[in-house]
Amino acid sequence: MDFQTFLQQFVNALSLGSLYALIAIGYTMVYGILRLINFAHGDVFMVGGYLAFFGISSFLIPWWLAFALAIVLTTAFGVGLERVAYRPLRDSPRISIMISAIGASFLIENLAIVLFDARPKAFPVAEFFAKNYVIGGVYVAGISLLIPIVTAVLLAVLLWIVNRTKTGMAMRAVSTDIDAARLMAIDVNRIVSITFAIGSALAAIGGIMWALKYPRLEPLMGIMPGLKCFIAAVVGGIGSIAGAVLGGLLLGMVELMTVAFLPELTGYKDAFAFILLIVVLLVKPTGLLGKNQGEKV
Repeated sequence: MDFQTFLQQFVNALSLGSLYALIAIGYTMVYGILRLINFAHGDVFMVGGYLAFFGISSFLIPWWLAFALAIVLTTAFGVGLERVAYRPLRDSPRISIMISAIGASFLIENLAIVLFDARPKAFPVAEFFAKNYVIGGVYVAGISLLIPIVTAVLLAVLLWIVNRTKTGMAMRAVSTDIDAARLMAIDVNRIVSITFAIGSALAAIGGIMWALKYPRLEPLMGIMPGLKCFIAAVVGGIGSIAGAVLGGLLLGMVELMTVAFLPELTGYKDAFAFILLIVVLLVKPTGLLGKNQGEKV
């Protein structure tokens, strides 16, 4: 492989890894506060892509407005999901809320098949995102350049919220001890709703950018990306925002660079995520940036 081809693959891997990181943050934020794996997160990602699609193709509104509306509606959908499927079980055993999350995932997927039709749809990509650029002899798609920039900006905003605002301080308090947070007059329900809102908004943005990069929509499109982003969160250290970003970038690099160097393994590229997960957990069970945490029963 020559250096030019290596740079081409590196840019593609950075773009994919940034997408994984963006979606993995939603997993890690919810787990950090509720110790809950939101298995429906990948389906929220799918809903964001479909809402943007219908906004452009059915209602004929400009792409930027369709994207904004899709993010807002997906955020509301994620908050509603928390209130209906998770909040009533918050004080129940962990297995109950986990089963509810799995059930919610199956329900959303099958409702999407009924409402959106099971046949794949081609996502309309605006000319702004379809441009290609030549940088140092390397052909780079505009969306591949945009994704890491958007991810970096959103990560900076999120870290500012978590570390510099009262809401972020309350999030960290609830994450440390939810019962003590209640005693300190923190509105736990409000903080959890805000967390789901942020995670759902990030999933919607991830779903839209995924559709721009891979312009094909189907009701089950969130399953594999959702699973891989969960793996990325675990690899980086679930509960750590920085860990989710590191895990997502690492997963994207391993997945695409391995295929680039060993093209005969292209058919097995989805397996690399699971191999990476096994290797990291064998070496460091808490993930690369994770810390040992007591688990409530």
